[in-house]
Amino acid sequence: MTIPIQESFDSGRAQYRQADVIVVGAGIFGSAAAVALSRQGRSVLLLERSLTPPDRIVGELLPPGGVQALQELGLGHCLDGIDSVPVQGHHVRHRDEVVTVAYPESTEGRSFHRGRFVQRLRRAASEEPGVTLVETLVTGLITVDHADQVLGVTSLTDGEPDCFFAPLTIIANSKLRTAAASSSSSSSSSSKKIVQSRSRFWALELPDTALPSPGFGHVLLGDAPVLLCQIGAREASALVQVPKGLEEVDGGAAGYVRRRIVPGLPACVRPAFLAGLEAGRLRCLQNSLLPAASNRTPGLLVAGDAPRMRHSLTGGGVTAALNDVVLLGELLDPSRTPDFDNVGLLLQQFAEFHWRRRCRSFGINVLTQTLYSLFAAEDDYYLTLLRQGCLEYLKRGGICVDGPAGITKNPFDLLWHFFAVVLFSIWGLFLSKPTWKLPVTLVDSVGILLRACLVLVMCIFYELAG
Repeated sequence: MTIPIQESFDSGRAQYRQADVIVVGAGIFGSAAAVALSRQGRSVLLLERSLTPPDRIVGELLPPGGVQALQELGLGHCLDGIDSVPVQGHHVRHRDEVVTVAYPESTEGRSFHRGRFVQRLRRAASEEPGVTLVETLVTGLITVDHADQVLGVTSLTDGEPDCFFAPLTIIANSKLRTAAASSSSSSSSSSKKIVQSRSRFWALELPDTALPSPGFGHVLLGDAPVLLCQIGAREASALVQVPKGLEEVDGGAAGYVRRRIVPGLPACVRPAFLAGLEAGRLRCLQNSLLPAASNRTPGLLVAGDAPRMRHSLTGGGVTAALNDVVLLGELLDPSRTPDFDNVGLLLQQFAEFHWRRRCRSFGINVLTQTLYSLFAAEDDYYLTLLRQGCLEYLKRGGICVDGPAGITKNPFDLLWHFFAVVLFSIWGLFLSKPTWKLPVTLVDSVGILLRACLVLVMCIFYELAG
């Protein structure tokens, strides 16, 4: 909610906590942003509703681009001491064939337990002299009457009403996005247009488990996509997509996973997987797609996971968030933005942040969604052919995997790889069909091209929405 600023706030403002910046949400983006701003000489209030370790099975594999961004922020040490695992790429298994998608030479990713990583980032933030980490439940924004300018936030600290003031408030918590958007009448309508639930994953932690190749993420393509990741020396995680319509019938998601997924898992994973099912530890994760909109409210920036939740297939969400922090630190550097009370200058930086981050994350987001469309294909004939073409393309290695594995930032590189996959799919179709079926093969080739274009156009549309 939002509340109007009142004279009582002015008279009593001195008794409330103030800083140059308020960051709401001490997750990956929020903690990293607090560190970056503090090292610029800013005072930061980092607000988090609960400082207990987050219990989410998502965002646990950081590709080389994300590791590089973390190092640019001077936070590479946060990957140490949390039992993280070096990652060289992915193994993609379809039926009996395995395709290795290796990261570019001299680079590596990291996989980890998300809760331990977030706690390490929070500790790094709390050790910064300019950061004050506060456990409090933010309940609304403090705004100026008839101006839509945000002056701070209201909250509940130990059950008591509280207030925090700053000329800049950064919302890095997706659950507060609606409240933040409603603070500006100019953005509220557009920000609510497209909030889509794209799919649901069912997640399970697997203690005392070592995957066959712990230095690789595992993508198993069968009845439903399965993602396996080593998040510690003897700890793994699993994400399974249960097809729509099967979650509430015949044993629900747990029954489907037990019957259709467990038999196809590596033998070393099955005992822990079955034990987790029996213990009822299977959890549902919603994959929502929220369009990023330009920030037009003075004193307010919506960032991190708040403007967009991405699919967990490539680890793109964490990478994009860390890249956002790097960009934000550049734009808010005192040499470019000396005074956060300069509302006009801040709004200019917000606009530049929006468009530059869109260019930076375009490849990550579109690659993630297109891969998901192919790998999650169930009864779609053309998508199945495209999936097979994608696997054949990745088998070639070299330039065919360096861009996708490194998560390219160049949109034209992405288009090049995408249509190369389409050509491989059509070529494979011609090789598999007899000559006398040439007319049918030509029709199917056109179908593959049209289906691929539809997938790409829809992914680009959702990326540009807002």
